[in-house]
Amino acid sequence: MSDLVSETEFDALAEPVRAFVRRARERLLPAPPDVSDPTILPPHGDHALTPRLARAALAAPARQAAVLVPVVARPSPTVLLTRRAAELTEHAGQIAFPGGKIDPADPDSLGTALREAEEEIGLAPRLATPLGYLDPYLSRTGFRIVPAVALIAPGFVIRLNRAEVDDAFEVPLQFLMSPENHARHSREWKGELRTFHAMPYGERYIWGVTAGILHNLYERLYR
Repeated sequence: MSDLVSETEFDALAEPVRAFVRRARERLLPAPPDVSDPTILPPHGDHALTPRLARAALAAPARQAAVLVPVVARPSPTVLLTRRAAELTEHAGQIAFPGGKIDPADPDSLGTALREAEEEIGLAPRLATPLGYLDPYLSRTGFRIVPAVALIAPGFVIRLNRAEVDDAFEVPLQFLMSPENHARHSREWKGELRTFHAMPYGERYIWGVTAGILHNLYERLYR
């Protein structure tokens, strides 16, 4: 992994990037949260805006996962996101972070997030400087997700794994961390109304788990 924010390199970063790194170091969790107990209901998740989803989430098979929240160290920092392949059986075509289920062979949740980012979009782990962790997020399908935040050195080349993702793109961090761009949308799901976070960005519709994790990033760093 990179030493992009070591003392010798920190001053070379643009001020908006340095400001983000300072906040991240002060306000993110320094260690990954424990998501091993399937009976504990985390405060953050799909159930936060639709409480009746809590029962279904706890009843679903408990699965541990990790995602990488990759903040690219451009003069105006961006967040790197993907669009899941249309042929997938779950969450097809949705905007997501690189990530997936924690494998027993992974050293930890950060290892999972970095491995998945390399497998999905060719992002080399050496380009990532870990900054900390967000709160665990519980999806309605029972995934207990650990979001690992990392600063990414620019200059990477995206190599899409077409079996998993159709696209990778960047969204300005300033847009995603501006509360006026945070919306709550609702739609019918299995005959019931579900409410969720959404952050529409041009033709990109960021919603659900991804928008919920981004909202948690805003709450921890900027509220």
